Amino acid sequence: MITRRKLIKNSILASSAALMPKLVNAQSGSGLIKRAIPKTGEELPIIGLGSSATFSSLANDADATALREVLSALINNGGTVFDTAPSYGGGSSEEVAANFVNELGIADDLFWATKVNVVPRRSAITTADATAAWTQIERSFAMLDKPVIDLIQVHNLADLPTQMGILRELKQDGRIRYLGTTWTGEQRHEDLAEVMRNEPLDFVGFDYAIDNRAAAETLLPLAQDLGIATLIYLPFGRSRLWSRVSGRQLPDFAAEIGADSWAQFFLKFIAAHPAVTSITPSTSKPANMIDNIGGGIGELPDADLLRRMAAHVDALPQA
Repeated sequence: MITRRKLIKNSILASSAALMPKLVNAQSGSGLIKRAIPKTGEELPIIGLGSSATFSSLANDADATALREVLSALINNGGTVFDTAPSYGGGSSEEVAANFVNELGIADDLFWATKVNVVPRRSAITTADATAAWTQIERSFAMLDKPVIDLIQVHNLADLPTQMGILRELKQDGRIRYLGTTWTGEQRHEDLAEVMRNEPLDFVGFDYAIDNRAAAETLLPLAQDLGIATLIYLPFGRSRLWSRVSGRQLPDFAAEIGADSWAQFFLKFIAAHPAVTSITPSTSKPANMIDNIGGGIGELPDADLLRRMAAHVDALPQA
């Protein structure tokens, strides 16, 4: 089992490797838990990296070089899954990340998951323009400079007939390996479940956290029954959980699963569900990326400990 000292050591190696044309994964046997994609058996590390929230905020800054270090830390510590979207960071997040990935020469080391959605937010428009969708997708290909993208999902269930039809065509042509759709927010869980039952999805992405457990009642069991891989979003409830535990010590029983930070405590709770394929917390700090990786190493809570963990957080004041 990899110790925290070794993880920290690799974060230093990652910073140095960022200057090299090609990163070398020094922890290919790191012990980072992996889960299989049901449709193919391909295994993915259970901890990945998202590019919304703090990642996308930094992507808009003049100096976004810290994001290169975050990507390096992900790869050098056994992670591969990177989740992004053309809309994150006002359109800059995916582009900035792709630039650093190409600069570091790690495109083939990543499982690149992006999205398509050309339906404007907060508007009366509900139908996607197929030409605009194709243009957005081709731009994603051009930025990554890679002939095949691992996963594209229809973002936020937007006009599935048009945009899912495009993804099916891309998959048939071998330009994408997997397709799926996403939604964050409990209000459309039933809609998402219906899509899961009726569309040939490889992946589905939704929110799940220790204080946001609705997906465990419906979406996660359904994904398991249907053989659909899952990407878990908002594992920290954006900043909600950090507000709830601010200034508080971890409970003593966190040591039972080797969690020595709140991030690891929250991530191990999520990872314990067998239908979770990969969790994609967003961060703009390499040290946080290393900490998150620790949430996918070692013991996971059993049913009794899961109840204790949830009860402990539920007892905290709401943010």
